[in-house]
Amino acid sequence: MTQDIVGVWHLEAFHDLDEAGRPVGEGPLGPSPEGMLVYTADGHVSVSMMPTTPGPGPSYMGYAGEWWVADGEVVHRIRISSRADWVGVEQTRDARLDGDLLTVRATREVDARQQRRVLVWRRAGQSGAA
Repeated sequence: MTQDIVGVWHLEAFHDLDEAGRPVGEGPLGPSPEGMLVYTADGHVSVSMMPTTPGPGPSYMGYAGEWWVADGEVVHRIRISSRADWVGVEQTRDARLDGDLLTVRATREVDARQQRRVLVWRRAGQSGAA
């Protein structure tokens, strides 16, 4: 999967999941968030996400660092972040590629409890392509 995910991706969906793995509500960034994920061939990653409508949640979330694949999962080592508590942290994600869609699942601690989340990314079109 390593070279298969290199490139630029645009956020299609971002949801919290219930115990059965079903999406719950609008997601942490509202009903139609915008986002960009960049994986470089030399192992760098950059993620930027934001809501497109005002709401009670965060107004921007982003980080950058290094990435690699280990045991079939994608690992991000965060170097800079909009969240100070993420700096220096390694986060592991289950990532599945299906054509131009990359589905990423992870579990994070949110308000002192484990919260499962899913993000769906669509590969960006090639610049200058017809």
